[in-house]
Amino acid sequence: MAQLDQHRRLLLAALLALPAARPVRAAAASSERVGEPLAPWLPGWLDIHHIATGRGNATFVMLPDGTSLLVDAGASLNAPDVSVAPRPDASRRPGEWIGRYAARHLRRAGLDGLDYLLATHLHPDHTGDVNESSPIAAGGAYRLGGVTDVAEQLRVRTLIDRGYPDYAYPQRIDAPFWRNYLAFAGARRKAGLAVERFRVGSAAQIAARGHRPSPHRFEVRNVAANGEVWTGEGEGSRKLFPDLATLPRADWPSENQCSVAIRIGYGNFSYFTAGDLTSYTNDGVLPWQDVLGPAARAAGPVTVATADHHGMFDGLNGDVVRSLRPRVWVIPSWHIAHPDMLQLERMFSERLYPGPREVLATTVMRENLLANGRLTRRMLSHDGHVLVRVAPGGERLQLVVTDNRNEQDIVRLAPPAILLTPG
Repeated sequence: MAQLDQHRRLLLAALLALPAARPVRAAAASSERVGEPLAPWLPGWLDIHHIATGRGNATFVMLPDGTSLLVDAGASLNAPDVSVAPRPDASRRPGEWIGRYAARHLRRAGLDGLDYLLATHLHPDHTGDVNESSPIAAGGAYRLGGVTDVAEQLRVRTLIDRGYPDYAYPQRIDAPFWRNYLAFAGARRKAGLAVERFRVGSAAQIAARGHRPSPHRFEVRNVAANGEVWTGEGEGSRKLFPDLATLPRADWPSENQCSVAIRIGYGNFSYFTAGDLTSYTNDGVLPWQDVLGPAARAAGPVTVATADHHGMFDGLNGDVVRSLRPRVWVIPSWHIAHPDMLQLERMFSERLYPGPREVLATTVMRENLLANGRLTRRMLSHDGHVLVRVAPGGERLQLVVTDNRNEQDIVRLAPPAILLTPG
């Protein structure tokens, strides 16, 4: 037994050491230096920060003209035996850390306030959880956790989610996190602040605010939500889900299957993310439950994609991977089950699509690293904030991993940049 424990310790040490030393195929020099603070966003650049709190999803985006977007602000209350320790630490709630992260990078760019906060779906690891010990917001209408913590720190100009205004489809969830989010949205409406339902097919709902000059155009396309998917032409969309009246209640679409998906396009660069959308169909029995597949076909191929539903077993199927075929996969992970071994197999598989690719995760638990060591050792990084930094016009891509153990934004990994070509 002692020998087995020693073997496990040696394997984990090797896994933790590999990312920083691993050479990366690339075509241009990096502008970031390991051990130094991350350079601030500049006009014309596109920054996509995958924030690693160890408590759920949060992606902060600085668009080329300074328009800001936060996709989710997860704050799970899961116990530490099944999820990583809070990052940087437990002295603040996850939503506070997320809000501080966004505020810090906005401030460095000479900006303040979030233009858009997009909630992909209403689950705690995406919008926040609360309990009786969670503090009450200043206005007294709801508790603080996740998106509400962010909104307490930063002015949110527009809140967008899949369910506004009634949140009735397919059904309401009787849980504290659900009721708290609805109270938050209701308080915003009462105060005259913008709350909008996500409009599938639109490329205007998340639009340029023009805070800074940028000669290059970008687009944020609404790809999917509530079982509705963009057709790929104009603002058209089509429905995937059957009429609820034709389904047993047990087969009604889940909150995950109703998740929001978006595609960001900027010159030669493109990015796809879809909350917890899944492709699992109960082994073909319920084919309409594959929403991620149609969304991926509408959006892809792309340069960077997230492994949605945290790289869980029901996320990426072979067709999704073939459709997206990204140069870079980012796994928003934090739980002991993230990522699944078969999902990693598909992300690395050159049978599904040829060419080099990098796979990075925000936080992977020690137990998962040990169980999936054959594949996790091939990952570029498995702990830290993952920044995708795109040069003006989408000409090249820089991957940067920064330390999530403090708020200093120290660069831990900065491989050479990747030149991007049309198509």
